[in-house]
Amino acid sequence: QMQLVESGGGLVQAGGSLRLSCAASGRNFNTRAMGWFRQAPGKEREFVAAISWRYTTYYADSVKGRFTISRDNAKNTSYLQMNSLKPEDTAVYYCAAGRPDTTVRASSTYETWGQGTQVIVSS
Repeated sequence: QMQLVESGGGLVQAGGSLRLSCAASGRNFNTRAMGWFRQAPGKEREFVAAISWRYTTYYADSVKGRFTISRDNAKNTSYLQMNSLKPEDTAVYYCAAGRPDTTVRASSTYETWGQGTQVIVSS
């Protein structure tokens, strides 16, 4: 069974950048849709970005133009490059893996989740 481990979170000033990584163990990474979600204190988990097994990318309107999702199938890793960070980006960020037909914006359709990595953006 696939397992996911996120890394790369931390504290950054507004306007700064971070790159999150999601390392997957197990088989069939190249056929998985990979998603990133986030959850801020007191708020529901929300969709951030996703990349299909065919490399089609999807973004929430709030991060479009600032965040970039990518994947490296040779390394079984998905990345989330976050630029021009804002205080409202502060949250725990989770990566998730789903079947090829996953509805990428819906968290309930993903099969496997990482433990999350904290991102704090100071003003």
